[in-house]
Amino acid sequence: MDKNKRKYPVNHLVGFILSIVLTIVAAWTALSSGLPVVWIVISVMALAIIQALIQLFMFMHIIERGTTHTPWHMMFHAFVIVAIIVAGSIFTMSFGFTHDHGGGDHDSEEEIIETEGAEHDGH
Repeated sequence: MDKNKRKYPVNHLVGFILSIVLTIVAAWTALSSGLPVVWIVISVMALAIIQALIQLFMFMHIIERGTTHTPWHMMFHAFVIVAIIVAGSIFTMSFGFTHDHGGGDHDSEEEIIETEGAEHDGH
């Protein structure tokens, strides 16, 4: 039998357990740690980077013995897309954009409800 073929994928099991642990730590950090928001964001992003590396090396086999070609250009483009999505999400969540675009001539919500109720009484 070939020595390189294992019956049980130990790397996959270790990677899976590490991914679960990192996810639980990130959830605890965000929900129950009591840290300032800046430190929560920094720690969750650091845990996400560690988990992405675990995914690359343990599940996607980015470096394997006998393989001389690593698709660095595809990894670079994927990193750029992820960076754009993460930066856009943080930007949008940080500035709290809402559906009210600040037109300034809108009535208050109470006035709109009172006006709608008065208009519909005659039907």
